[in-house]
Amino acid sequence: MNAAFSTRALTITATEAVAAALAAGLALTFGLPIWAMFLGWNAYFTRGSGWKHGAVNLGCVLIGVCLGMGAECALETLSTEPGFAEQIASVFAVTWVVLSLRFLPKLNNVPGFFLGLIAYFASRFEPGWTAFATLAGAAVLGTAAGCLTSAAQSRWLGVGNVSVAEAQRRTANAASV
Repeated sequence: MNAAFSTRALTITATEAVAAALAAGLALTFGLPIWAMFLGWNAYFTRGSGWKHGAVNLGCVLIGVCLGMGAECALETLSTEPGFAEQIASVFAVTWVVLSLRFLPKLNNVPGFFLGLIAYFASRFEPGWTAFATLAGAAVLGTAAGCLTSAAQSRWLGVGNVSVAEAQRRTANAASV
């Protein structure tokens, strides 16, 4: 427990909080939803870290947003007032597509796809370029914040993309020295 309040742990946490506050400020400035920015941040850490993995993770989120918009368009063409059966069929089809994408060689981040779907359906936006631009902008901002936080931790604090248990072990070891 003492390791959680060590100078090192508090510095790491402060770095993350400052990055979150700056990203939220930028989101507000550009009229982007803060919650969608945090989905982008979360996506950054779903599989590896660094610019290369972050770009792949972001790409999967954006594909997920597009899949969500496509599903809604398909659902609307099936019925003007989709009922239970149409909605279940839509979820089945989208899930089938997302889970099939896991077999792609590079863009195979299932959590990223689902984060994109969540972003689209939670936004309640009408399908279209405005919805995509808004959610993509927020996801890019969140991914950039996650990447910058990870890079700062790696460079200045000596921690990178490590598990929580490993970070706690390193912090405890540093505090005991």
